[in-house]
Amino acid sequence: MLSDVMAHYGMNKEFDQAPFYETDEFKHILHEVRHCIENGRLIDLTGSVGRGKSRMIRHIQEALKKEKNVLVSQSLSVEKNRLTLGVLISALFCDLRRSKNDKIPSQPEQRERELRDLIKNKKKPVVLFVDEAHDLHAKTLIALKRLIEVIQGAGGVLSIVLAGHPKLSNDLKRPTMEEIGARATTFTLDGIQKNKKGYINWLFKQCFQGKVKIETIIQPEAVECLADRLTTPLQMNQYLSLAMTEGYNAGVQPITEELAKSILAYDLNCAEAQLVRQGYDIKALADALDIKAREARNFLKGDIPSSRREEIMDSIRALGINL
Repeated sequence: MLSDVMAHYGMNKEFDQAPFYETDEFKHILHEVRHCIENGRLIDLTGSVGRGKSRMIRHIQEALKKEKNVLVSQSLSVEKNRLTLGVLISALFCDLRRSKNDKIPSQPEQRERELRDLIKNKKKPVVLFVDEAHDLHAKTLIALKRLIEVIQGAGGVLSIVLAGHPKLSNDLKRPTMEEIGARATTFTLDGIQKNKKGYINWLFKQCFQGKVKIETIIQPEAVECLADRLTTPLQMNQYLSLAMTEGYNAGVQPITEELAKSILAYDLNCAEAQLVRQGYDIKALADALDIKAREARNFLKGDIPSSRREEIMDSIRALGINL
């Protein structure tokens, strides 16, 4: 958001700079995730785009580091579709080794043995966080499960937290992934679904100077409109910023319902947008449904016979994809 817009409305920070919004759901998930981490589990933290997975992970990491009962490791690789077991083991070595000069073994057998002994000697549970994990290959997921077992066999405790779109948890439920899916603990992040207006009110309190009344910035009807159409903190932050910028440019204050409606994307909640938020682009959808990419594209455009559309919709529901 431009500084002129922020100064006009009396903002002291942008919406995406607000602290983490702790819901009762988050507090419950945090408690349960801690329990799983201490017992050496594979944990699946899932939620569609914008629900706050990455921010939740950072919050959990900060809490664990502050308590000092668990050693925290994190994969920082940005090429998530190329993550292999070797890359993730390297992340563990980077965070756990005694000195930066300690070399990471290149030979797999020796590497796993040294990691096993390293974690065992730490005498504390270790947790590895992997964000955007929905792109991990099935073989990598199975290898991670086996790595947890190797560490447990030596008396150490290793947990792995995989955060990703709903595609990740749906994939883990498939019969071909039973070896790992049956051993994974899944937590679904709903974000602010149960209190969207409460989130908007909280956001204004965090980002405005003094005791600014929200109704002087945006009308209650406009808040109702945004809360009805938007579903995630990411969307709330984005469209509130757009509404305020448009209101500033048009000289409209407080922001009206009409203005709020005008800045919403016409295809905000179309089928394709909903699928992408859950981790399914056209290729991923075609692979999951075992159909050609062209047919998947035509399905999203509505350019297929109604009977075939219903068949595809049934297959989508069977996969656990919500539209």
